Amino acid sequence: MKRLWVLAWAMGALVAMAQDAASIPGADVESLLAVAKANNPELASMRLEALAAQQRIEQAYALPDPRLKIELQDVSKMGAQNPTLWPSDVGSTRYTLTQELPWFGTRALKREQATLAAQGSQAQVQTLWLDLAARIKQAYAQRYFLQRSAQLSQEVLGLMQGLEQIARARYAGGLAPQQDTLRAQTEQSAMGAELIALQTELRTNQSRMNALLARPPSAPFAEPKALRALPGAEQLDLAVLEQRARQHNPQLAADEAKWRAAEKGQELSLKGRYPSIVLGVAPTQFQGDVKAWDLMLEMNIALWQGTRRAQEREALAMRDAAEARRNATANQVLADLSENLLALQGAQQTESLVSNSLLAQAELSLQSALAGYEAGKLDFAAVLDAQRQIRQAKLSRIKAQAEGQARLAQIERLLGVEL
Repeated sequence: MKRLWVLAWAMGALVAMAQDAASIPGADVESLLAVAKANNPELASMRLEALAAQQRIEQAYALPDPRLKIELQDVSKMGAQNPTLWPSDVGSTRYTLTQELPWFGTRALKREQATLAAQGSQAQVQTLWLDLAARIKQAYAQRYFLQRSAQLSQEVLGLMQGLEQIARARYAGGLAPQQDTLRAQTEQSAMGAELIALQTELRTNQSRMNALLARPPSAPFAEPKALRALPGAEQLDLAVLEQRARQHNPQLAADEAKWRAAEKGQELSLKGRYPSIVLGVAPTQFQGDVKAWDLMLEMNIALWQGTRRAQEREALAMRDAAEARRNATANQVLADLSENLLALQGAQQTESLVSNSLLAQAELSLQSALAGYEAGKLDFAAVLDAQRQIRQAKLSRIKAQAEGQARLAQIERLLGVEL
């Protein structure tokens, strides 16, 4: 019975450990993005600002609040009584209720302007999220590169330890100088220093990524399993990507909304040439009865036209500035898209060349050098050179893969959608 309890406890512990491991993000990009979307405070702040901008639409269309004025006239009845504030005991009480009415179309323009501003705020939220997602994807690619580089350094360290044993055996048999053993030890020390540097970079990467995810700096990550598959050549046509960027890039959408809002502002400035109207009604109370009613019409006189013309020129300049900013953003987006696309294609070509040609050649060169050294036909320097070549080839492949992922992240940020 005791053994059954122990077995059940062990199984429960294993299940709990598996659940804890599964809850640690970092095995893939999607797990990191999910944490960032839920926890990043800057993103939450932008969402709330966009929500606030949405609430301004109804406010922009609303009429100004009506105003009520109460006038107590002849509070002492020509000195016949002590002053009083009770309406039925004074000479008369006048109640004035007024409502301001903006010029025709003004409220509709303000509502359209507020709607465009809300759309721009929502686009800014999407822009921030795409930027944050791109940084996370790049950090994940860098972490993958650093961990695979550390594994490669460990493999090379193991290889150098094996070469040291071969050099020792050959030195003991009088077939090789002691210098070979010392050089093997020097290479191992260099690999050890490189591993220390890689571990330091991994900790730095961990701290930066945790900052993006709003986690403690030392919170752990799962080891990255694999990089995302890169899109095929048919998906990387520049003309198609440019069209998608024009349609979906949120920064372009935000600048478009700002430009259209500036147009509405310019139209609103023209409305300033016309007056606002105030309508009012004023009943007058004598003793306990209302015996007189007055109606009022009030409007401002658009007399100082110099000020209004300056406001119109200001609004026109703001509209033109928004249009220029929109065009500049479009040009920059397309330029960045072309640059990152070329870099991605270059990374793909480098990875293909290394995987299909250079790596196989380096492996054959290392095997040949090892066989030649053991047979006494090559010196130890040839073995080290062959080892460095294969290490460089593997490192180039990992670097090209990480570079491709970083460029893909930037392309998706510019497109506004994932490929």
